[in-house]
Amino acid sequence: MTQPPAGGATGMPGDPIPQPVSAGATPPAGPGQPAHAATPPPYPPGGGPRKRRSLLIVSIVLVAAVLLCGGGGTAAFLALRNSEGGRGAEEPQVAVDGFLKAVYQEQDAEKAATFVCSAARDDDRIAAKVAEVQKYAGQYQNPRFRWTNPTVDNQTGDRATVSTRVTMTTADEKVADQELRFTVVRKTGWWVCEVA
Repeated sequence: MTQPPAGGATGMPGDPIPQPVSAGATPPAGPGQPAHAATPPPYPPGGGPRKRRSLLIVSIVLVAAVLLCGGGGTAAFLALRNSEGGRGAEEPQVAVDGFLKAVYQEQDAEKAATFVCSAARDDDRIAAKVAEVQKYAGQYQNPRFRWTNPTVDNQTGDRATVSTRVTMTTADEKVADQELRFTVVRKTGWWVCEVA
């Protein structure tokens, strides 16, 4: 009859008896095994510093792209907002005539702004000027505005000076005159830039 083994794994006397190992614990090093081989790696598998670094780089690149696109879009909006909308007038006198008609006869600030160059286009100031004309005209009986044909006094290249005289007449035969001088510039056409 054979005897059951009396020792360790081989049944030889002197073999250590295997001890149960709890989950997550490292088994003790056996003979001929280095003790450091049983220590776990410093990072969990697949989640090392390389993965974190690449995630950080991708995040920085995305934020930079959003900032550049947003900044570029804002710059484009600001640049185009002040650009000349439309074609402008064919002649300096035509720009002045259209501006005067919009301000004095139609009393329409939005239409007047369509004759003003982008550098001088201030919707609030134009609306204030139209409101001033309306208030002035409201003090008289049936006021009518007319002006002399705008005349180019001086023109050099893309800049011209145009003058005219605006006259207001009322139903009770009151008359008021005002001399105006305009600085008109050519870009995509002629635009009123200054009134003096």
